[in-house]
Amino acid sequence: MHNSIIYALDFDGVICDSAAETAMTGWKAAGRLWDDMPIDTPQAMIDQFRIIRPLIETGYEAILAMRLLYLGKTAEAILSGYAGKIQNLLEQAQVTTGELKNLLGETRDVWIDNDLADWVDRNPLFPGIAARLQQLGEQNTWYIVTTKQERFVKHILKANAIELAEQRIFGLDRNMTKPEVLKTLLKAHPGQTIHFLEDRLPALLNVLKNDELDSVKLTFALWGYNTAEDKALAEQHAFISCQLEDFLVV
Repeated sequence: MHNSIIYALDFDGVICDSAAETAMTGWKAAGRLWDDMPIDTPQAMIDQFRIIRPLIETGYEAILAMRLLYLGKTAEAILSGYAGKIQNLLEQAQVTTGELKNLLGETRDVWIDNDLADWVDRNPLFPGIAARLQQLGEQNTWYIVTTKQERFVKHILKANAIELAEQRIFGLDRNMTKPEVLKTLLKAHPGQTIHFLEDRLPALLNVLKNDELDSVKLTFALWGYNTAEDKALAEQHAFISCQLEDFLVV
C-alpha cells in the first residue's frame, strides 16, 4: 500500500455497527422527553430502527425515530416522507435540534458512567475492522470524519485498542460538514490522494456537489447503513462500491 494515500473514514456504518446502541440511546432519551415511554427498549423496536437507520444523518434523529416507533408507526411508514415526519415531531415536542443533540450525548454519558462495558458491547466493530485499522495506522495517515460526538468515538477506539490522535477525529463537536472537513484535509495534505469511505449515499452525493473536492476518491461502503435503492443509485455515479472483505484486503 502506498503511504501517500490518506484515508478519511466515516465511523457509524463503516467502522462501528452502532445501530442497536443508537436505538437504545434514542429510546432512553425519548423517555426523558415523553414520560409514557417504558424504560427498556423492546427488541422489536431495535429491529425496526435498523430499517430506518440508513435515513438518519445525525444521531439526535434517533430520539424522534424511536418516538415514532413507540407511537405505532411502522418502519416502512416512517421511511415514507421521513424528513416531514421528523420535522413535525420536532415542532410538536417544542425542542431544538441543538437540545436533542445535547440530550442524546447526556443520555450516552449516563449509560457510559453506569456501565461502560455494556455500552461498548452494544457498539461492536464490523468483523476484521480493528485489525485493518491497526494496519492502516502503521502504513497510512487516516482520519475519522463523523457526525458522532468525538468523546464516544474515542471510547470505542480505546476499547478496541485502536490508536488515533485526537486531532484526527473530526466529529459533531467541530460543527463542520463532511465536505468542509475534506477541504481541510486536502489543504493539510497537498499532492496526496484522499480516499473518503462512507456508507450513506447522501453524504457522498454532497461531496460530489463540491468542485474543489473532485480529486477526492469516493468509496461507498456497502456493508453499512444503506438501502437496496441506495446501492442501485450509487452505480450511476463514479463511486467505488466496496464490500467489507474488499476493504479488509486493500
